[in-house]
Amino acid sequence: MIQIINGLVYGSFLYVLAVGLVLIFGLRRVTNFAHGGLFMVGAYVSYAAAAYLGFWMGMFVSVAVLALFGVLLDRFAFRPLSKEEPTVTLLVTFGLLFVLEDVVRTIWGKDYISVAAPDALAGSVMLFGSQFPVYRLFVIGVAVVVALGLALWLKATKVGLYVRASSVDPVTTGIQGVDTDRLSAFVVAIGTGLAGLSGTVAGPLLALSPSMGGYIIIDCFIVVVTGGLTSFTGAFIAALVIGQFHNLGLVYVPQVASVIPLLIMVLALGFRPHGLAGGGK
Repeated sequence: MIQIINGLVYGSFLYVLAVGLVLIFGLRRVTNFAHGGLFMVGAYVSYAAAAYLGFWMGMFVSVAVLALFGVLLDRFAFRPLSKEEPTVTLLVTFGLLFVLEDVVRTIWGKDYISVAAPDALAGSVMLFGSQFPVYRLFVIGVAVVVALGLALWLKATKVGLYVRASSVDPVTTGIQGVDTDRLSAFVVAIGTGLAGLSGTVAGPLLALSPSMGGYIIIDCFIVVVTGGLTSFTGAFIAALVIGQFHNLGLVYVPQVASVIPLLIMVLALGFRPHGLAGGGK
């Protein structure tokens, strides 16, 4: 049972990161390979800020810095590239991933950095007869809050309505008087802010390194594709499923654990080509 909960923890972490990609792709139709780099930068920014301000303020600073970076990214990269071929945008964002890795490597070095959980979440609780870290339960809670918050925002607010309309038909939405460029910048800021949040959450779970974004972005894209490229529900389901199989694979078949998420994606797309919750035409 503990292994299942550990899988839920990893799946929750994956969801917080992947849902930012879903947001950005849904409105900008951008395959943002730099998202892994943004996650990595968020982890380091949080680590640096927490050294002076504490974990919680470090989280806030990371989200704010990454959200601001998202606005700049949308203005100077996504918007100018919106008329280019998708391959061009993919290559630009892939190159940005390497640039961000080099910047972090220059500032913080190549060594792995361990981050301690905040004092309030540093203990453990008895769960199914075993001690289980409170911080890991906190990660699950973060994913639930993000999922509920996004659902309420998209379905119960005027801005959420504009986002849903623009993701379906941005031209008609613009004709109706919605500033789609400003809306897109706002949505990209939320997506990159979530990358900063996931980076902060990942600190006490994973060792920080300049290459951590390159590793995690693979699982992240598998979640997005498996769930359906623009589906928040699909991303949530896919993240939990892949988190379970990834964790169980590490325990029982570690030699092929890294391949399991890919196999799940292939099987899922074989039965549902548009993803678990994606809509076909």
